[in-house]
Amino acid sequence: MRPTMELSGRHVVITGAASGIGLALARRFAAEGALLVVADLDADGVATVAKDVGGLGVSTDVSVEADVMALVAQATARHGPIDLFCSNAGIMVGGGPEATDEDWDRIWRINVMAHIYAARAVLPHMLERGQGYLLNTASAAGLLCDPGDFPYSVTKHAAVAVAEWLAITYGDAGIRVSCLCPQGVQTQMLAGLGDADRAFVQAAGGVLAPEDVADAVVAGLRDERFLILPHPEVAAYVAAKGADPERWLRGMRRLRARVTESLVPGSE
Repeated sequence: MRPTMELSGRHVVITGAASGIGLALARRFAAEGALLVVADLDADGVATVAKDVGGLGVSTDVSVEADVMALVAQATARHGPIDLFCSNAGIMVGGGPEATDEDWDRIWRINVMAHIYAARAVLPHMLERGQGYLLNTASAAGLLCDPGDFPYSVTKHAAVAVAEWLAITYGDAGIRVSCLCPQGVQTQMLAGLGDADRAFVQAAGGVLAPEDVADAVVAGLRDERFLILPHPEVAAYVAAKGADPERWLRGMRRLRARVTESLVPGSE
């Protein structure tokens, strides 16, 4: 029988845990009996979450490798070897090619390099033990596209590639990797979107509560699935994209045009 990832008694680290998906994961994992270390740039917020879930809260800037290394060191000192590292923190900056170099650098470090920093920090001990699990939060935009946010789409595609590479390279060494790719989730990030982006998210597949995403993650970890898709329709979209990229691009352009038109005053 294929082994499954059960969370009870497991040492789990979650970044971006002060709100949104990270908070929902922390609460759900705590209910499953995990030993938690939660991290976020929001020191006060993550301290509150840590108290709520009975874990350790660590103020962490995941865009800084030294912070990620320090997080892993504190977690290991608290609960011993890390069983599951959830690299969950992420941001949006908006815009197209005109987005500033500063925005590109910031989103690249948080949405991509943070996953790499996490892998650098935890893989040596995991490989030594012959076991470990990495959960990287990407997005359906990393499998498909977000027409309203060029930097987000690019970095989330890269985040998926990071997870794929890790799974291919270390899968036979006992390292399991899952890549979480939701569409719209009711978070502060979604609330900060402009009208066009929000309309596109709704048109593409609707919005889930963070708790629904956490449920999907627990199920995905138990099955040790690489792609965890809280919005099941994403699998069909990815299949259509792979089968006929030209048709998929045409369809995306039509969807973008419909969303744009719907925002024009007086349109139906």
